[in-house]
Amino acid sequence: MNDTISNLFDKIKNARHCVALTGAGVSTLSGIRDFRGKNGLYNDMDAEKIFDIDYFYEDPSFYYKAAGSFIYNIEEKEASVVHIVLAELEKKGLLKALITQNIDLLHQKGGSRRVIEVHGSPAVHYCLRCAGVRMDFKEAAALVKAGDLPKCPNCGKVLKPAITFFGESLPFEAMRDAETEAQKADLMLVLGTSLTVYPAAGLPQTTLRRGGEIVIVNNMETPLDSRAAMRFEDLGEVFEGLRKLLN
Repeated sequence: MNDTISNLFDKIKNARHCVALTGAGVSTLSGIRDFRGKNGLYNDMDAEKIFDIDYFYEDPSFYYKAAGSFIYNIEEKEASVVHIVLAELEKKGLLKALITQNIDLLHQKGGSRRVIEVHGSPAVHYCLRCAGVRMDFKEAAALVKAGDLPKCPNCGKVLKPAITFFGESLPFEAMRDAETEAQKADLMLVLGTSLTVYPAAGLPQTTLRRGGEIVIVNNMETPLDSRAAMRFEDLGEVFEGLRKLLN
C-alpha cells in the first residue's frame, strides 16, 4: 500500500468537514472523455459551440447531435471507482458534500446523495417558451438515441436541458451551497479538474482563505498545485487505494 495514500486517508478521517470538488477527469475512468485533458473533446470538437446558448437558440439540434455520444448514452456507462468511493466516504460520514462541475449524473449513479451540481444537470429538460413543461432525462435520452429531439407538447419548441450553457448564469442555489461548503471545509479534495473554469475554480481558494487545506488529484497541472497539502496524478490508483483502506 502506498504510504501517501494511507496518509491521505488519515487526513480525510481526521478532517472536521471534508468536501470534494470534481471535474470531468473523474468520469474518464467510466469511458467519458473530458474537455481539456490529453484526449479531451476540445482537441477535436468545438465543445464551446455545443454549450453556447446563442447557438442553441439558433440550432438546438446541433447540441443534441454532438452531445448524444457523451451525455445521452450515460445509462450505458458505469460509475467508476472514484464515484463509488466518494459515495462510500459520504455514507461513513467522512465526506460532507460533493460539489461537481460534471453533467453526467454518474455521482448519483455511484450512490452519492449530497451532490451540488454547479453547472446544472440534464436530469430535467424544459421548454424555453411554455412555463411548467418538463421532461425527465430518461425520456429525453430515449428520443435522442432514436435520432429525434425532445419537444414541447404545447408549442413544439425543442426542449433545453437544465445544463448551464455558456452565456447563462450558473444556478444560484447550487453556487450558494457550494460556496457555503467551501467556507466550512477544513479539507477539500480537488479531483479531476484543471481549475480553469470560474467561478467553480475559485472554490478551493475559498477553502484556503478560510484556513482549510486542499488535496489535488489530477493528471495535469493546476494553478493551485503549489498550495496543495498533497498532490497526486492518478485518480484510479489513489481511489483504488482508498477503497482498500475503507474495506
